[in-house]
Amino acid sequence: MSLSSTTRNGVLALALASTMAFGIVAVRPAVALGETLDDLEAKVEQTNDELTTANDKVAQLQQQIDDNQQRIAEIEAQLPDARAAAAQSIRTQYKMQQGSQGLVELVLSSENFFDFLATIQFLDSVTSYNSDQIQSLVDLTTELSSTQEDLNSQLAQAETERQNAQDVLDSAVAAREALQQQMAEEQAAQQAEAEAALQEAAQSEGETFQTESGNTATVEVPESSTSSSSDSRSSNSSSENVNWQSDKDSFVAQWGARIDAYLAGSPLAGYGSTFAAAAWDYGIDPRLSPAISAVESSKGLYCAYSHNAWGWGSVSWSSWETAIYAHTAGLASGYGGYLTYSMAQKYCPPNAAAWYSSVAANMAMI
Repeated sequence: MSLSSTTRNGVLALALASTMAFGIVAVRPAVALGETLDDLEAKVEQTNDELTTANDKVAQLQQQIDDNQQRIAEIEAQLPDARAAAAQSIRTQYKMQQGSQGLVELVLSSENFFDFLATIQFLDSVTSYNSDQIQSLVDLTTELSSTQEDLNSQLAQAETERQNAQDVLDSAVAAREALQQQMAEEQAAQQAEAEAALQEAAQSEGETFQTESGNTATVEVPESSTSSSSDSRSSNSSSENVNWQSDKDSFVAQWGARIDAYLAGSPLAGYGSTFAAAAWDYGIDPRLSPAISAVESSKGLYCAYSHNAWGWGSVSWSSWETAIYAHTAGLASGYGGYLTYSMAQKYCPPNAAAWYSSVAANMAMI
């Protein structure tokens, strides 16, 4: 169950950055922020698609309008000559009708039958030419009228399409602004919760608390939590963003090595690439699961159930690899995939502040 790079990059474009006071900064990948934000994001994507379609339609209509206007210009340019030719033909027809001889007189005046036929053919040719000139004017005038009507219809349709496109754009902008506003509010709330949790944990630093696994852990506080967040980000290498723009192999190579160094000498030693690959596949912070294992079981040393290093219910697994993927999937689907105080309240309710601070401290070590 791996996420495509296209899907991951699309979600990352609007993902929430978790900026913790202790300097861990991780762009949240393909993990749902909640029903409201998911709906808003879906609305933004939908309206953007609709806007693209509407703009394409307007462009097509505009091209048709431009083509029609060009044809109208051509017709209007031909009309003066056509009118002049038709007028001349009408005058010629009139003169012929007024001054021509009757058929009997024409036969009698002809020297022979062949002269008679030649005269008839000539008159018919002149008449046909004059009729063609008159019909040409009628055709051009009809085409002009038809083209103008079609142009007016397409102009009205184009205006409707433009208005629809504008409505879609307004809707998309409003949805995006609402999404950004809610994201900012949630980030600010999480930041405040994180700072309060760290301050609470600092009061009992070095003391012990009970974890979800039933083990006893020592309260740890990230070193950078005592300095300003901007200073800690510049001095703490763990504060760098998780780079979701890289390919999976590069991601696993980078984070696998860092996690291996962190887990060295523990039962989970050597599983850095497994943690990193699972984090990539499920879109969570690659430091989160290893750090939880440290707090809950001293990196797999004290497990209440087989291969359960995270106090993850009453579950046993047959191997570390299976366990790592299962825990990572659970973090993605049930806890948001990155560390927040609200996650700590859900994961370890009785000692959320101590648990949150201690996990944060371990994440900063990776």
